Amino acid sequence: MKVRIHKGDTVEIISGSADDKGKRAEVIRVEPEDGKVVVSGVNMRTRHKRPVQAQNRQVPAGKVRFEAPISMANVMLVCPKCGKATRVGLSHEGDKVSRRCKKCQALIDD
Repeated sequence: MKVRIHKGDTVEIISGSADDKGKRAEVIRVEPEDGKVVVSGVNMRTRHKRPVQAQNRQVPAGKVRFEAPISMANVMLVCPKCGKATRVGLSHEGDKVSRRCKKCQALIDD
């Protein structure tokens, strides 16, 4: 499976939580084997941590907020040229694969 969304791309959330739907944010990490992406500020979760008293360090207890992965099917790439959420087309030139916007036909990769 070819990955159409890369780290650093701007995406729009098209389904999921009512709080997150419609947001545009940057992709932090891509997990192609699971079909998921981590998007900054989207799908926020809270993990409660216990205090740790190891020999050399102490870690206090508290709440840690982090971004949980979201399915690639729930995000759409935002074209940098036209600024619209779009599907991505792949074009093959020799051994190089380029991504192209389906709305304005602009190349997304540099």
